[in-house]
Amino acid sequence: MTNSQKIKKLVGLATLTALVVGLQFLSNYVSFGSVSITLALIPVAVGAILYGPLAGLFLGAVMGGIALAAPSTLGFLQYNVGLTILLCLVKTSVAGLVSGLLFKLFANIAKKQSETNKKKMLFATGIIVAALVVPVINTGIFIVGATIIFNGYSVVLEDGSVIYPFASLGLTISAIITANFLIEFLVSAILSPALVTLVQVLTRQNDLGFQKEFQNFIFDDEDLDIETVSVNA
Repeated sequence: MTNSQKIKKLVGLATLTALVVGLQFLSNYVSFGSVSITLALIPVAVGAILYGPLAGLFLGAVMGGIALAAPSTLGFLQYNVGLTILLCLVKTSVAGLVSGLLFKLFANIAKKQSETNKKKMLFATGIIVAALVVPVINTGIFIVGATIIFNGYSVVLEDGSVIYPFASLGLTISAIITANFLIEFLVSAILSPALVTLVQVLTRQNDLGFQKEFQNFIFDDEDLDIETVSVNA
């Protein structure tokens, strides 16, 4: 990669980083009742697709770092700072990393196909899968991690009594599954066809240091059948 391409890549990543920061701060403090929608998952997926797994890892780490400032996170921080920070960083970082790896897998399979339609279908499906897997992994790691770390967590008071601050953790996790996660997944599912078109336009008309998958396979001028791709995915 030339110096010019590296600079273009940095510009692209900086733009996506700014989006992650802005959207995550917004979701930290804007909620509908007990439900907050993490729209920052979308630029994390876009970065993983356009710039590879390490970019997804980086953007996920940025998102996790901003999430530490959320009021809902303070309840965990006051009891275990280290593990809470680790959990917030790991869940989004791994989500971005896996998103990028899955897209690379679909892209590599697509490049081996001889038929153009199969190539485009696999490439577009890879984009959609990469977008959908982010909220799944993000929520999944949080549920498993929070349950392991905080379920049964006890605090001994000065008078010797013991309290369990996370006794209702099961109810909290249920709320996350039925509300936040379902909404985040639905948003990703709705936006994923648009994401296919966005990636198509970006990689056709711009050179921002995208990963080599887009150098070897660029969508041609024929539009993708987005509805078909969405259904098949």
